[in-house]
Amino acid sequence: MKIKIIKIMLVSLMIMSYATPGFSQAKKPTIMVVPSDVWCNQNGYMKAFNNQGTIEKVPDYKRAFQENSDLLAMISKINGLMADRGFPLKNMESVVKTLESESAENAMLSSKNGGGITESPIDKLKKTAKADIIMQLTFEVLKVGPKKSVRFTLQGIDAYTDKEIATAQGTGNQSFSADVAVLLEEAIIDKIDNFNIGLQRHFDDLFANGREIIVRVKKFDTWAGDLEKEYNGEELGTLIENWMKANTVKGRFSTSESTENMLLFEQVRIPLYDSSGNAIDARGFARNLQKFLSAAPFSIVNKLMTKGLGQAVIVLGDK
Repeated sequence: MKIKIIKIMLVSLMIMSYATPGFSQAKKPTIMVVPSDVWCNQNGYMKAFNNQGTIEKVPDYKRAFQENSDLLAMISKINGLMADRGFPLKNMESVVKTLESESAENAMLSSKNGGGITESPIDKLKKTAKADIIMQLTFEVLKVGPKKSVRFTLQGIDAYTDKEIATAQGTGNQSFSADVAVLLEEAIIDKIDNFNIGLQRHFDDLFANGREIIVRVKKFDTWAGDLEKEYNGEELGTLIENWMKANTVKGRFSTSESTENMLLFEQVRIPLYDSSGNAIDARGFARNLQKFLSAAPFSIVNKLMTKGLGQAVIVLGDK
């Protein structure tokens, strides 16, 4: 018992150190709790999604919230635990309702002459919520006679890169309680603080080194130019790379692919916030590159498309 108390005190001190101005940034990541694909599939909350002609199964979040009271209780409990620790959360149920007005599952962004990209429901969910981190929840209520317990897995996912940055899992003690939120709290209470430390550590790295996104530059077949066309003695592709160096945090990005028809920039580090304190996503960053290419000496008509928060595509030569 003494060892457990000492452990809790040490974790509390670590959290307090993260709250001090000298150790961490004033801003904390915004977070949204989402039921995992595994949980949705196991509980029958999936539906068909047309992904550019290929039928895929995707979570039906709206029906899950409408029909499953355990899910609402679980997410509400986690929201409360996180809020108690100073982490702002987005309410997923509210975000889902916002998405309904767009009828967005089958929407496709395309050029006037054809071509484009689609977004899955989770991509649209991320873009609407604009959360820094998605907390992906999988849980199961276990029953042994009259007693119950909750087994859970919680994964912290960077909403821009889909990289896992923190994880917690466990099974609570068996209890006679019928309240699944109480059962979850018993299972998660001694793990959530370390989980939050991982989230904050990742966010501090983003604050210091920039948020990570992907940017692609392509061309429409109808455009006569390409990325090897020269302007004032420099190829267009080289000029775009120079722009990236000047506008990324510490000039950090990787040119993963470079041809006359396409550029692929990965691990592109962009600022978290603009001068007004608003969060910057891939679309906001790429819009500046779009303006650069539209202006002299290039004057290239181009189209900007995005996928989720973390991917942007600029297609040259058409709208």
